[in-house]
Amino acid sequence: MDPVRNPYAPGAGQRPPELAGRDRELDVFDVVLERVARGRPERSLVLTGLRGVGKTVLLNSLRSQAIGRLWGTGKIEARPDQSLRRPVAAALHMAVRELAPRHRAPDRIDEFLGVLKAFALRANQANAKLRDRWQPGIDVPAKAGRADSGDIEIDLVELFTDAAAVATDVGTGVALFIDEMQDVPPDDVSALCAACHELSQLGAPLIVVGAGLPHLPAVLSAAKSYSERLFRYQRIDRLDRIAADQALGAPAAREDVEYEPKALDLLYDKSGGYPYFVQAYGKATWDHAPRTPITADDVRVAAPEAEAELAVGFFGSRFERATPAEREYMRAMASLAASGTDDMDIAVATAEVAQALGRKPASLSPARDALIKKGLIYSGERGTVAFTVPHFGRYLRTQP
Repeated sequence: MDPVRNPYAPGAGQRPPELAGRDRELDVFDVVLERVARGRPERSLVLTGLRGVGKTVLLNSLRSQAIGRLWGTGKIEARPDQSLRRPVAAALHMAVRELAPRHRAPDRIDEFLGVLKAFALRANQANAKLRDRWQPGIDVPAKAGRADSGDIEIDLVELFTDAAAVATDVGTGVALFIDEMQDVPPDDVSALCAACHELSQLGAPLIVVGAGLPHLPAVLSAAKSYSERLFRYQRIDRLDRIAADQALGAPAAREDVEYEPKALDLLYDKSGGYPYFVQAYGKATWDHAPRTPITADDVRVAAPEAEAELAVGFFGSRFERATPAEREYMRAMASLAASGTDDMDIAVATAEVAQALGRKPASLSPARDALIKKGLIYSGERGTVAFTVPHFGRYLRTQP
């Protein structure tokens, strides 16, 4: 069939043509926005899940909902080697700029921007290298004495409080979206939790919406014990059969193309219902199918191409980031996970990995910790590890 009309879109954070299976999460966020707008107390939101389940896509969709309700919004992607000061300052600058045209007192906006600039400039004082100094694009003088103490926890509480006050003036809210939230540095995680805690007690109209890997709740809990009650946690998983069929069938129907039932059976078996894989197999199948309806034979012919693309772009790129010692650790994990029915979800004991490699557990700690920092594995429970990428164990077992 015509590849130009191919509706499927496998890509990092790229919205699929049909956002199937996420109605519950979208409806929950609608309620959050409405409650905050009415001055009701509400918790910030945290989305967790493996790579490829569509967390970033959903995060962007939630942001669109907030924009549709005239909220001020900003989005950042956390990095383990970067403080929150710069990205949060840039995100809140964008959010307040969205609110400014509806604010009746321009002086109030300038006052907040002065506080925001003071908050941002504290990042320079922590960096001794002149060439790395940074200037925020804020055309007002920095305001001393507010959000500029140098203590990120104190400063973030004050900054969020002031941003929420601006939103209150215009009868709306502010939403800060944080992708890869598990990579926020430890001190900043603690500050972020403290700021959200303060805002929830004040009933202020500012919420944080984070997305991250399955161990994100443990990261937040280690920072502040009350974070278990501070956030509303939503696990984002693979699509069920009905949603996966919808993700494939609805875009095809708009192009007057249909699938035979056996083709959908095989596509679900190949993709496992993971949204990224659904798009990858759907795209390859469309390009190979000569006509409608698409058959199971079309899927079989196209599957090797989809698998080759995943092997290079989805699995291979991650595998290449690992050192030889880290690859050895992951291969041992993959071997142990092979006994399960669904290796992408199975956690293995670190003691068993050490036993499989004939090493003492302590000697493998550097490799394990490095893999966690690289986002290749995670530790959901003490003493266990699992892959962050679906089907990664199966991929490793096919590699020489």
